[in-house]
Amino acid sequence: MTEHFGNRFPQFYITAPQPCPYLPGRYEKKVFTHLLGENAVALNDVLTQSGFRRSQNIAYRPACDGCSACVSVRILVDEFEPNKSFRRVLARNEDVTGTEKPARATEEQFALLRSYLDERHAEGGMADMSALDYVSMIEDTTVMTSVFEYRVTSGDGRGRPLIAAALTDRLEDGLSMVYSFFDSSLAERSLGTFMVLDHIRRARELRLPYVYLGYWVADCRKMAYKTRFRPQEALGADGWQRVPA
Repeated sequence: MTEHFGNRFPQFYITAPQPCPYLPGRYEKKVFTHLLGENAVALNDVLTQSGFRRSQNIAYRPACDGCSACVSVRILVDEFEPNKSFRRVLARNEDVTGTEKPARATEEQFALLRSYLDERHAEGGMADMSALDYVSMIEDTTVMTSVFEYRVTSGDGRGRPLIAAALTDRLEDGLSMVYSFFDSSLAERSLGTFMVLDHIRRARELRLPYVYLGYWVADCRKMAYKTRFRPQEALGADGWQRVPA
């Protein structure tokens, strides 16, 4: 880290215990630092590679007593080949166009997010998110951040309503999917999977070796989809290691 920041080391803090959002009956603590100043981009790169995640202008990672269930995972872009199931998802979404936008919140995005949260995460930590909270989530960033909007495009090229969106950071070695959401009524499209596949394609075009998916928790059903994107690496005590097929 000295190479990036000289003598200006970031200050780290730890949170008080809170109920774990992934494993019932457990409590979590997080270590965090602020992504501020002229070194924010470089710091976000280093910390993401070290297993941190970004939320607004804060980078954090779990620091739970006696628990290491949260495992950072990333897809190996150059080696990834879509299997039959993934090819079907791509075929079902041939009419969907993804557009990279600046990190600016819109009413349409927030309406889609609210519908997604109400349908999929009504008991989650984001269930009470307000429009102002959403603006902060999207726009409070000091790093290279975009919003990818996905729409079914009509034959004349005019866009239709927003059906999915992903908040994504561009890193020196990959794309980090910070948060994504979609129209839950379009279950047949598997839009969550499609957005990951689209990010793999974009990372390959940018010659970036990884797509970071955040944390995987073995006993959390909602995290299970992440294991489908192979080959991938997981971050452990010995650094990033390839996950056995």
